Amino acid sequence: MTQRVLEILINAFWRILLPGIKVTLPLTFFSFALAFVISVVVALIQYADVKILKQICRFYIWFIRGTPLLVQLYVVYYGLPQIGIMLDAVPAAILTFGFNEGAYMAESMRGALEAVPKGQIEAGYCVGMSYLQIIRRIVLPQALRTAFPSLSNSLISMVKGTSLASVITITEMFRQAQIINAIYYEPLWLYLEAAMFYLLFCSIITLIQRAGEKKLSTYGGVK
Repeated sequence: MTQRVLEILINAFWRILLPGIKVTLPLTFFSFALAFVISVVVALIQYADVKILKQICRFYIWFIRGTPLLVQLYVVYYGLPQIGIMLDAVPAAILTFGFNEGAYMAESMRGALEAVPKGQIEAGYCVGMSYLQIIRRIVLPQALRTAFPSLSNSLISMVKGTSLASVITITEMFRQAQIINAIYYEPLWLYLEAAMFYLLFCSIITLIQRAGEKKLSTYGGVK
């Protein structure tokens, strides 16, 4: 590493990190919140075996998981305006990331719901609970504890996936690294610097995940 490269990296440090804090992280967490809501709703519909709605959910999961995220971004941001639906870049990215990751998370949630022993549901009916009360008080809390590691992995994956937002003009962390590289042309070091920031964010989430799993294990939810 030359003195010139070192100066470039020092100069680029905050110019890359700040978009990560101001854009990448909010984009990640808003998208994850949307994905979480979608996953719970879709998983509950499948768990309840509502025939028509279940087929719609299965189609949604099949379509989203079978098409590339990059293509979905292009369709939402560049394609929808052709039918009169105009979205700014950030809302388009949040919707796309949310619906994309929601399809994967829904399968994790469905598996977690089905892992709850049927006997507990029957016990809920025996004490006079309604179906919604059983889901809210018995099934869903246990399923969320079981699905916690998978959902945390989805959050980590989403942090890295937000780099694709650069293709629809969002100046997040990776896009900022591209802009700086266009000036200095040091792709190896600048992209490695951006990678280190992604690694930092994911490592922090991993530490939070492990702390959460340790906390939940005291209640018998995650082993």
